[in-house]
Amino acid sequence: MRYPLLETIDDPADLRQLPIEQLSVIAAELRRFIIDIVATKEGHLGASLGVVELTLALHYAFKTPDDKLIWDVGHQAYGHKIITGRRDDFETNRQFNGLSGFPKMQESIYDAFGTGHSSTSISAALGMAIASKIQGNTARNHIAVIGDASIASGMAFEALNNAGDSDANLLVILNDNAIGIDPSVGALKNYLTQVKTGSQQQENIFEALNFNYFGPVDGHDMEKLLEIFNTLKKIKGPKFLHVITTKGKGLKQAEADQVVYHAPGKFDALTGELKPKNIHPQPPKYQDVFGLTLVELAKKNKNIIGITPAMPTGSSLKYMMQQFPERAFDVGIAEQHAVTLSAGIAASGGIVFCAIYSTFLQRAYDQLIHDVALQKLPVIFCVDRAGLVGADGATHHGVFDLAYLRCIPNLIIFAPRNEASLRNIMYTAQMGLELPIAIRYPRGRGLELDWQNPFQQLELGKAEHLIKGSQLAILATGNFTETALQLAAVFKGNVSVYYFGFVKPLDLVMLKRVFKKYNTLITLEDGVQSGGFGSAIAEEAARQKYPGKLEIFGIPDQFIEQGTTEELQHALGLDFESLKENIQSYLE
Repeated sequence: MRYPLLETIDDPADLRQLPIEQLSVIAAELRRFIIDIVATKEGHLGASLGVVELTLALHYAFKTPDDKLIWDVGHQAYGHKIITGRRDDFETNRQFNGLSGFPKMQESIYDAFGTGHSSTSISAALGMAIASKIQGNTARNHIAVIGDASIASGMAFEALNNAGDSDANLLVILNDNAIGIDPSVGALKNYLTQVKTGSQQQENIFEALNFNYFGPVDGHDMEKLLEIFNTLKKIKGPKFLHVITTKGKGLKQAEADQVVYHAPGKFDALTGELKPKNIHPQPPKYQDVFGLTLVELAKKNKNIIGITPAMPTGSSLKYMMQQFPERAFDVGIAEQHAVTLSAGIAASGGIVFCAIYSTFLQRAYDQLIHDVALQKLPVIFCVDRAGLVGADGATHHGVFDLAYLRCIPNLIIFAPRNEASLRNIMYTAQMGLELPIAIRYPRGRGLELDWQNPFQQLELGKAEHLIKGSQLAILATGNFTETALQLAAVFKGNVSVYYFGFVKPLDLVMLKRVFKKYNTLITLEDGVQSGGFGSAIAEEAARQKYPGKLEIFGIPDQFIEQGTTEELQHALGLDFESLKENIQSYLE
């Protein structure tokens, strides 16, 4: 398909050469371009469709890249990427060796700051504004575009509080569409709804924070946006613009079902209809095993409570929220709050499952240590998206959790190898623990069609010897245990497989036997080599003066970019064939 006017735009300077009247034509072509590419290549759709006019107006009114523009969280930046020199490469978006799905400083001078997680834009833009002033540049504009779900985060309010007490040349644009990935929640969301209708009773919260407040304004009215931007450029100090947009604008289905069309997978670009999924029975997604198992347990255990920071659909806590709304809560993009809220529930006798992505738990590390582990509060952390997650890339790979969790005292760590072990550890945990536990499991599907079997209580800290072999032992954790079993099947009788579901505490009795029996050991995990499961084995090997050879297979000491999980595993030597070649070399 041709995009006659859009194809003449190689950077925002080209855009600024056009008369204002042609911007609506560009907007239509840009929206169609995004739909056409995402329909076949997949990615985040709704957020970028909703800010097409805002994107064009910002680059038209401000002199980017000298004026600094930061998109928070980054899902909304596709149009920005396309008009800043990456149109011809955009079909590689989120692909192996292609464009990142998020703004990335190393990718373009127009990406002023990398934003993969939410609520960081105001802090970064304020820092840039302070630096510009110190360097003598008081004319430069610093713009943070943040969604209404992201601005409810504590970090965003910390930045607003700081910025309002400064004279920084900062413009915060609130992209208010009443939804993040799931619908926005909380008192601030209710307040913003009142602002839109002019029914708020309270003083304007942003003016109270010493911002010059403007809006609300229609984020799809190009002329109005340009008019207000030209006004805002003349005003110094912290400014706040409230923009109302429709997520998924321009695609009927995306406007109607904003949750599904946040990242819809493949769909028909002309009709908007989703492509049929695999109709053959498939194993469940691990997130659904968690969500449905939690409902199963909650029916029998009235003390179970579920918490998630803004991921009810992604974590599948939605199932419990539907059946037990009084016992399951989405607290918004507020990971620190979610963890300490869970600690408070546990301190009062509740059995709390805190469902959170691996990379998002990083944002609540102090709370994990100070509020949970130090006080031995038995919070059950269900850590989703552990390991390599694919196309979301470096900001979202959950490869650090074993390392950053393992060094915390009083914390149990378990990595299930399949659906049954995930169900069984959840069942075991809700029966009562004296310490907190982190249960970490991957993105994607499990292994079994028939997975809802009776629960079995697990013995804490117990490893399993799954396959007996004479020459070499693989010590595996998590879903890489299945790969270890497949490898052992190739080297019949030569390779032994031990499953260490409990990364902490380690089964030292089993390890002592392993060290005594084998001269060559391989550890296998989907986390970082530095400080992870393999490191735990190496530390114990040193303590016990193990004389044999120990090889640690995991994620190397580097950030891993986007690609399919299979492509990334192959590139890292963690695919089946690469591992098989390595084992063969040890057996020769």
